[in-house]
Amino acid sequence: MLSRRAQSMKPSPTLQLVAKAKEIAAQGNDVISLSVGEPDWPTFEIAAQAGIEAIKEGFSKYTSANGIPELREAICEQVKKDHGLDYSPSQVTVGTGAKFVLFATFQMLCDEGDEVIIPAPYWVSYPVMVELAQGKSVIIECGPATHFKITPELLEKAITPKTKAFVFASPNNPTGIAYTSDELKALGDVFKKHPRIVIVADDIYNHLMFGACTVAPHILESTPELKERTIIVNGVSKSYAMTGWRIGWALGPTALIKAIADYQSQATSSASSISQRAALTAIKKCDPDMVKANHLLKERLEASLKIINSIPLIKAAKPDGAFYVWVDISQTLGKKYENQILSSSRDFATILLEKYFVAAVPGIEFGCEGFLRISFAVESERMLEALNRMKKFITKLQ
Repeated sequence: MLSRRAQSMKPSPTLQLVAKAKEIAAQGNDVISLSVGEPDWPTFEIAAQAGIEAIKEGFSKYTSANGIPELREAICEQVKKDHGLDYSPSQVTVGTGAKFVLFATFQMLCDEGDEVIIPAPYWVSYPVMVELAQGKSVIIECGPATHFKITPELLEKAITPKTKAFVFASPNNPTGIAYTSDELKALGDVFKKHPRIVIVADDIYNHLMFGACTVAPHILESTPELKERTIIVNGVSKSYAMTGWRIGWALGPTALIKAIADYQSQATSSASSISQRAALTAIKKCDPDMVKANHLLKERLEASLKIINSIPLIKAAKPDGAFYVWVDISQTLGKKYENQILSSSRDFATILLEKYFVAAVPGIEFGCEGFLRISFAVESERMLEALNRMKKFITKLQ
């Protein structure tokens, strides 16, 4: 009955882990989840109220497939403020979450056999999205030696006559590490030599930054010549704590944006009208709330790193943004827990969940073995308890 595509499709490992954690919790266990990629605080009040007002006003009908004009205009204004980039509303499409916008982007970009370069560690859905578009994922592993970032040399080596696109996020999921302006310029110089390649910039975490920069540097700031073949994808899920509202968008060349909007019109009709109103208010009025949230995340990060780096056999680099810590657990592999040898990060994560009731995502799911992604978008006392449980687990390894 099922198509070959359906038979080969992989479910989201992060969502599978969430489901497993809920199953264990339902058995009466105190499970602490460090696996979910969303803030633990509610949507900012002013944005939530805008959604409620939209309902009261009866603003509940279909909108244009590419989104309401006011929201597209606000997105243009935000990108201008953040990066100095000029876009018109016709170069913006709003969709049902940034995830679906990325999915639609690959559907409109890839023909069978087209190659998409993906630096690893990568967000778990990138390769699956490319494969569902009949493209081929070209995974380039970027380890500690390059601070988990692709270099111009690695990029140049990966490019072939079949290369159609390159996709990356900065800050990265799962590492939280962001590219510097100089690093982006160096990558941009490579792309200038290969004019057929489309750059897909996943900016979903770009407002969650903990250093001097409040917005992550962008490749189009350092190499504006690439604008006509760059797709910027973003949304309100992470920065504005609106994961369930499902609003994302893309900015880019008019022809490709129109194709993505047309695809959306056939797939989802349009994004929720109510959610679009809430997103509009978030973009226009919630910057002060976002600053407070970033301050809270930074405090949680510093407390978490202090504990993690005190635990034997593991270590973590300090992220630049997002809300993840990429923990190196490679020294635990090959050791024994009770009668089991830990042979993979998946083994580590399974024992941590089933025996110590802490959910975290194994690095193999992001294309890099020997690591663990943990989210610090968790209340501080619960985070402390989870890390102490992890420490207890590790001290029992032989």
